[in-house]
Amino acid sequence: MLTLKTMLTPETLLGNWGTLLLPINEDDSIDYHRLSEEIDLLTGVGLDGIYSNGTAGEFHNQTEEEFDRVQLVLAEKCRAAGMPFQIGASHPSPVISLARVRRCVGLAPHAFQVILPDWVTVSDEEQMVFLAKMSEAAGGIPLVLYNPPHAKLVLTPADLSRLRKAVPQLIGVKLASGDKQWFEEMRTRVLDLSVFVPGHLLATGVQEKVASGAYSNVACLSPRGSQAWWRMMATDLGEALRIQEKILELFAMCIVPYKSAGYSNPALDKLLAAAGGWGNVGTRLRWPYRWIEEKDAEAVRVVARRLLPEFFFAGE
Repeated sequence: MLTLKTMLTPETLLGNWGTLLLPINEDDSIDYHRLSEEIDLLTGVGLDGIYSNGTAGEFHNQTEEEFDRVQLVLAEKCRAAGMPFQIGASHPSPVISLARVRRCVGLAPHAFQVILPDWVTVSDEEQMVFLAKMSEAAGGIPLVLYNPPHAKLVLTPADLSRLRKAVPQLIGVKLASGDKQWFEEMRTRVLDLSVFVPGHLLATGVQEKVASGAYSNVACLSPRGSQAWWRMMATDLGEALRIQEKILELFAMCIVPYKSAGYSNPALDKLLAAAGGWGNVGTRLRWPYRWIEEKDAEAVRVVARRLLPEFFFAGE
């Protein structure tokens, strides 16, 4: 278990990290009381860590005052619980992202998550210039690069290796998984980065000896169940792979149809959390984004409990 004084490295950035979802009131304000309760629940189930302001945390749709308050609540709660945490400092504007890092250094997260500037695609040289300045602003706190499949520039394994060599403070990446050829290239090219893959494909990533962990959408469904599944991968990978097939079956039946209907990833993650029933986050997104009604979560819950009974516990 990491401590609050541990300096993360590519070797120690591991495990099943839960995302901090953003509870939204009917008037579009953030419900900080429910946010605080959510952190208490997440710190109580033995996750390897918590991270804020990923896509599911709606980092793209907050004021800077709201951003600061969310990070302060997270840092105070995690410090009190002895829970490792990462702060998502991502923003479509590199200037705002840089300012977020500078303001949050004093909160001493285990890492900052950042994205590459995306409105205008950055060149190879500009990528390094961006990450170098973010690294400087972060002081000794390491960086994790979030490069989702919907980014304008999806980095190759060779790109990741180049950036790691240019910016030593870059210790990890969060990205989509790939095919056999991709896994082979990741094994041979990215030898000194912690690689986090999508939660629902984590067992495959472990089997391929590429994945160090996941910033997990599966933890949205069940933080406790996803943590038990991660631990299983070290003792019974075959059973973990069997459970992954059940997770993929659940997603195909209950999540993909909403995705195909145009709902965003934050909407899908909040649906999973509502179906899991472990907290009171709600499914509402901020204007202008559509959310899935909470009543729809009941049908997902029924299927999830049938396919993944080991993910549900008394009281959840």
